[in-house]
Amino acid sequence: MKQKDVTEKILESYNDVFADIINGFLFEGAQRVSPDSLSEALVHSQYKAGDGRVHEEERDVLKEWDNCGIEFALLGVENQSKAEKYMPMRVIGYDGAAYRSQLLNAARTRFAPRPVITIVLYFGTEHRWKQPRNLLSLVNVPEGLQGFVNDYVITVFEVAWLSDEQVERFHSDFKVVANFFTRKRQNKDYIPDDPTEIKHVDEVLKLLSAMTGDRRYEGLLSAGEEIGNMCDVAERLERKGIEIGKEMGLVIGTEIGANNTIFKLVSKGRLTPEEGAEELNMEMTEFMNSMEEWKMTAKAH
Repeated sequence: MKQKDVTEKILESYNDVFADIINGFLFEGAQRVSPDSLSEALVHSQYKAGDGRVHEEERDVLKEWDNCGIEFALLGVENQSKAEKYMPMRVIGYDGAAYRSQLLNAARTRFAPRPVITIVLYFGTEHRWKQPRNLLSLVNVPEGLQGFVNDYVITVFEVAWLSDEQVERFHSDFKVVANFFTRKRQNKDYIPDDPTEIKHVDEVLKLLSAMTGDRRYEGLLSAGEEIGNMCDVAERLERKGIEIGKEMGLVIGTEIGANNTIFKLVSKGRLTPEEGAEELNMEMTEFMNSMEEWKMTAKAH
């Protein structure tokens, strides 16, 4: 999960995207937060654990919002491609660190506590978020002590389960991302067809690669492809697939030829076994057995 966080967080670091996410999810599309009203906040924090050592933790994106000069609110975004059981405990740690930082600065500045808001963006397409959304769902509290243990509730937004109306609340590149995941959830074989112009092309493609596990999107960047929208992405991926097939001298067209193409791509590391199974619409067990048979046949010849 850490690798995905490091790669994917870049898009939301742009103020236009971050403001759009907050407006779309928290204010139902109302333009309350402007990009110019946001400034960077420290995503790193340190704490001393029970072993006496100082540890560092990092959240995905954290910004300060200057709300008309009245107060600052810290708005955090955490991103997940898989539902994480202990997310409430992670969020407590992040939010607690933000409040602790305010307290430590109180001696040097005029102290006016600011609220900390963290939202979790879940990009999973196969299942809804089924993991706990609050602390008390995780811990086993002995009888008689329930009233003395504070609960902590997290806010999770399931991007792939947004309605068309909800997707329309966004206006930045996040709208392209939200549309992609909602369509991908409805049809796993979805071919991108969104003509919306993309502003932060590199960051969008890196996000798609990180959250889907499909490195072909990011691969378009190293190939120096000129891309303006998701229609371009689909066209480049199709062309690249044909070129790879030609380079490897593969026969494409018949069912057997198509299977052999996928098996060879997986064997050379161009595709993962999971991607190969999905391309051939096979269960993993069936795919691996078929691939073993293909290997044995290839060795015999």
